[in-house]
Amino acid sequence: MTMPVLEGVTCNECPIRHRAVCARCDDDELGKLEGMKTYRSYKAGDVILWRGEPLEFVASLVYGVASLSKTLEDGRTQMVGLLLPSDFIGRPGRTEIEFDVTATSDVTLCCFDRAPFEALVNDTPHVAQRLMELALDELDAARDWMLLLGRKTAQEKIATFIDMLVRRSHSEPSEVPGAIPLPMTRDQIANYLGLTLETVSRQFSALKKRGVIDFTDRHHFQIIDNEGLRLATGDDSDPALAG
Repeated sequence: MTMPVLEGVTCNECPIRHRAVCARCDDDELGKLEGMKTYRSYKAGDVILWRGEPLEFVASLVYGVASLSKTLEDGRTQMVGLLLPSDFIGRPGRTEIEFDVTATSDVTLCCFDRAPFEALVNDTPHVAQRLMELALDELDAARDWMLLLGRKTAQEKIATFIDMLVRRSHSEPSEVPGAIPLPMTRDQIANYLGLTLETVSRQFSALKKRGVIDFTDRHHFQIIDNEGLRLATGDDSDPALAG
């Protein structure tokens, strides 16, 4: 996927403007953020931050997907979360990062030096409120992930993963009209969902055979049957009704 060039793009033109940390900011507050932001780009596989590294900047993810992981003493690595567009990296008041942050696909970040951003948070209720909302959303996502890993079948895991990408896809650029980018390899998806590579491929094929999804190529897919996808997730509520 080709990353759009963002240098010179104003906050009002940003593709994650209405979901990121700046979502509630007025023009004056946006102007303050505009004056301190910089963009950083990373290639797939690049480490953005190492666990325990001094946190010199915080950032909103604009394009791409990054993973959060921890490495155990015996060298095993466990992926503990995904960062998608509009997700926030870092916490005000913390001087170190608690996870390894790695670019799963090519990634673009909107970065703010930590100290001036923390000062802005203290003086700007809109930013502080939005940070709290993002933290609560992250907590909800962690609980959903616990359910996914602990109780859902392989098909439900894959369907839930696809549904998550669909809900967040409107901020991801696609080189294929009408298609949704699949920003992770099947091996990466297997690691994230606690499945084998063979199981991931088999479940994608099963959903395609049932007419729920279709692949335009290995990196893009389309939803053919929205209701079929929702039923395949195993969830008992309709997200559209849940607001």
